Amino acid sequence: MMRELIDKHNLNRVVVASCTPRTHEPLFKETLREAGLNKYLFEMANIRDQCSWVHMHEPERATEKAKDLVRMAVAKARLIQPLTYLSLPVNKNAIVIGGGVAGMVSALDLAEQGFKTHLIERKDYLGGHALKLYSTYRGDKIKPYVEDLIKRVSEHQLIDLHLGTTVKDAGGFVGNFTSTLIDKEGKETKLDHGAIIIATGGESYKPKEYLYGEDPNVFLSLELDQEIMKDSDKVKNLKTAVFIQCVGSRIPERPYCSKVCCTHSIHSALTLKELNPDMDAYILYRDIRTFGEREELYLEARSKGVLFIRFDLDNLPQVEKVDGRLKVTVTDPVLGIPYEIHPDIITLATAIVPREDNDVLSKLYKVSMNQEGFFLEAHLKLRPVDFATEGIYLAGLAHYPKPTEQCIAQAKAAAARAATVLSRPEIALESTISYIVDENCDGCAYCVETCPFGGLWLIEYMKDGTVKKTIENNPSLCKGCGSCQATCPKRGVFIYGFTLDQLTAQVEAALGIA
Repeated sequence: MMRELIDKHNLNRVVVASCTPRTHEPLFKETLREAGLNKYLFEMANIRDQCSWVHMHEPERATEKAKDLVRMAVAKARLIQPLTYLSLPVNKNAIVIGGGVAGMVSALDLAEQGFKTHLIERKDYLGGHALKLYSTYRGDKIKPYVEDLIKRVSEHQLIDLHLGTTVKDAGGFVGNFTSTLIDKEGKETKLDHGAIIIATGGESYKPKEYLYGEDPNVFLSLELDQEIMKDSDKVKNLKTAVFIQCVGSRIPERPYCSKVCCTHSIHSALTLKELNPDMDAYILYRDIRTFGEREELYLEARSKGVLFIRFDLDNLPQVEKVDGRLKVTVTDPVLGIPYEIHPDIITLATAIVPREDNDVLSKLYKVSMNQEGFFLEAHLKLRPVDFATEGIYLAGLAHYPKPTEQCIAQAKAAAARAATVLSRPEIALESTISYIVDENCDGCAYCVETCPFGGLWLIEYMKDGTVKKTIENNPSLCKGCGSCQATCPKRGVFIYGFTLDQLTAQVEAALGIA
């Protein structure tokens, strides 16, 4: 319909008043291209998110605001100009940072699509935390899967492994990144690549409470899995086991749920009961969160005699050693009295925490982290495996705590998104970027300091026998954020599509003086 209207009325500008530009603006711009117009001859008034939604209880005033927003869009549309389409060739190589399950799945998916992939792992071996896991909640053994994955990755002709290696420096932009690697011997390697997947994983919180590190019979969940895999006598001959949930998570310092702990503890308790059906297993919990079909595991544990005792933050379980034996005291919420347990082992379901060096990669690749220190996706629904920085994607525990199968699904999604960049001969760049007005620029470099993407730099050249200082920009690095334009005191740098004249026209339309 829009194409027909453009043809019928010979339109040279289009204004759409509707929802957020984030969801539909690319579609509308492409419609303009199909109709023969430059796609930048388009303006959008967001009268949903920025008007009807936020003023839902004031419909009359919201309608007046919507009219203002439309007038502002029209005022700007009168001044917008067609922009040149920009593009750059794409480097077909990729790097994946992190050699756990998520990283290996991503690397293998990319390699099997024909893209040369460099897999970077800071340790001397692949597999990550998955090597410590016994089985999935369905009972599938994890070790054979991980070993097969390692074998396939190691033998693939299009995957180059960089073990014992970290990223020292990075630069570039979507389709044309450069990363400098450094191994344990100090040898540096520079790689050119078109896309990046960050799958560096997470860590287990190492508690200081509950006698962990003081008593050899106090385990973390992954440590118990390793004991089960060893098939040790310690595990076979247990009479009583206690699992304590939410250790280090769902507290003010870490308010999030780690999502896997309840399922893991219940599955471990059932595994121990299979080895010794007469043993007593207690799970001390705050809330049972067995997501989805995992609820069946909880019901099975109840039916097989695993005992669940609830506690809260005001009445945490107390663990002590009395006469050489462990003693756990927890207040029974029904009876309201202390309940004593003398277990052979205690297993702590500790929080999954972000790696301490996440901030290093965050600064190198200009990608965001959330307040807990995990990497942050561009949009929860629209771009769940993308970073805000184009060409960089994320997967696995580096993003947030999640079960192994979700890490695998996310790794495949990240590889698919990276392939959309690598499969192109060239990549289109946004044209709404900075441009320099050389005659106004005196080289003060205020804009260089404020540019968050490193897209501007100071240069000097001879003009009329004198040294002239000015600014030069890199169209591929610029994201059109406008920091430079807002900072410049000399009208020496502007953003295409958001010039001061265009913004002034919008303000005057809003004030009714246009």
